[in-house]
Amino acid sequence: MSGDGVDLSAITGKVEGDAGVVHGARLIAFTEAVMGDDEQALRREREALRAVLTPEAFVDACGVIAAFNVVDRIADATGIPLDPMLYAASGDIRQDLGLGRFRSAANTPGAA
Repeated sequence: MSGDGVDLSAITGKVEGDAGVVHGARLIAFTEAVMGDDEQALRREREALRAVLTPEAFVDACGVIAAFNVVDRIADATGIPLDPMLYAASGDIRQDLGLGRFRSAANTPGAA
């Protein structure tokens, strides 16, 4: 993927397809199923992703989802603000993805 463009707006549903990431649409569908409450969708998306990834890559994808979920929830629950360097560097991405709409954006003064 080095040197290729990635369309981050795929995570907002604004574009369809892989968004420049190999199996990107499948990874997004699996992530949404993991975060949802539909057991059938989770089983379906798990099997679909396992069909296109190596076992190692599947475990890595699961680990990334789990790690992000727990770290994000801890940061939100404790009110940890975005550090100034990351805040300054991520302005365009935060705006493009509409991250200011999330309640946790209030943890960082001026971020909303």
